[in-house]
Amino acid sequence: MKRIGIVGGTGYTGVELLRMLASHPEVEVSCLTSRSEAGKTVASLYPWLSHDQQLSFEEPSVDALGHCDLVFYATPNKIAMHEARDLLERGVRVIDLAADFRFSDPAVWESAYGGPHGAPDLIDEAVYGLPEKYRHLIADARLVGNPGCYPTATALALMPLVEAGALTQSHVIVDGKSGASGAGRSARTDLIVAEASDNFHAYAAGGHRHAPEMAHQLSKMGQEVTITFVPHLLPMIRGIEVTAYVSTSLPLDEARALFEKRYQREPLVSLASAGEHPETRWVRGSNRSVIGLYQQQPGQLIISSVIDNLVKGAAGQAIQNMNLMLGLHEFDALPLYALSP
Repeated sequence: MKRIGIVGGTGYTGVELLRMLASHPEVEVSCLTSRSEAGKTVASLYPWLSHDQQLSFEEPSVDALGHCDLVFYATPNKIAMHEARDLLERGVRVIDLAADFRFSDPAVWESAYGGPHGAPDLIDEAVYGLPEKYRHLIADARLVGNPGCYPTATALALMPLVEAGALTQSHVIVDGKSGASGAGRSARTDLIVAEASDNFHAYAAGGHRHAPEMAHQLSKMGQEVTITFVPHLLPMIRGIEVTAYVSTSLPLDEARALFEKRYQREPLVSLASAGEHPETRWVRGSNRSVIGLYQQQPGQLIISSVIDNLVKGAAGQAIQNMNLMLGLHEFDALPLYALSP
């Protein structure tokens, strides 16, 4: 059995990692850290994860984590970049679910997140953890930067066009909608039921940190891309839908053929039937993505992409990357079907 560590096991993504890894036939969580909950058992905090009565949270330390084969950082930004090196030197592979290793250029990261990067030399070797694009690189990587939730949905929506050089204008407009869990588990007034229910609004319209990630990563796939991105908060718990508006000379049937060919060997990415609009409930709780294509006028294409922000947008994709890095079956422990209702 491969030994897995989780740093930051009390947030939504950490709990999702625990939930899915519990069914993995080849790994076991041997180290689980949390400064705020050290000494408490998982079962006492999360009764639905009571299958392992012995697993407890402990203070994070390199000595404890250094015995693992792979460690997930389910922590805020600017944590993994200061700690990953010590684990890598001990032969431990690392997946960061925050943004510390999502950019290949430290200057772009610093512009988006502020301040100097704590490990710019590690950026050079880190692999962007989008398996549908970088599966072969992830398999050999020591360090993976797990993509953001909005960037995952957006990359899957635009990648076939960018790879084919099919955009006639570099600028793309992306409209995003996410459930409240995308903001994390911290207590915020705007996320309580009385504030979020029966309500809908944009946020960070002046500039969201995921826009530079989208533009940076897509521009490495075939065409230079600039992004205008506006996210919105939906009155639901989980799920993301992004709608991208692009310029292309492809008619709808050719665009659909391009997407079908690109994703024909990707079992976790599928196209909605012609005229259907993907719904977040189609992917809720699963590691899947569903994409819809539409055209209102020649020269333009509209793409809708849905994922579960906590699964394909975070913990599920991280486990997919873990499987590749450890030489395991890529889809082990990944929920392939949505929850219903």
